[in-house]
Amino acid sequence: MKYLIVLERSVDGYAAYSPDLDGCIAAADTREETIALMREAIEFHLEALEENGQAAPIPRCESSYVEVGV
Repeated sequence: MKYLIVLERSVDGYAAYSPDLDGCIAAADTREETIALMREAIEFHLEALEENGQAAPIPRCESSYVEVGV
């Protein structure tokens, strides 16, 4: 499955979250580290859901850009 992650640049590096997975977040110094940690966080999150007898959420979020003339 593929889950959307949102990357945000911060003062100290990067943070990420997945809108489809409540509470699943990661942060690191670099974009690449943050993506790698987010992959691990998603895997851990899905394993925990499975252990608790819950199904993995179906990915529903998507992204798009909107151009504006400012």
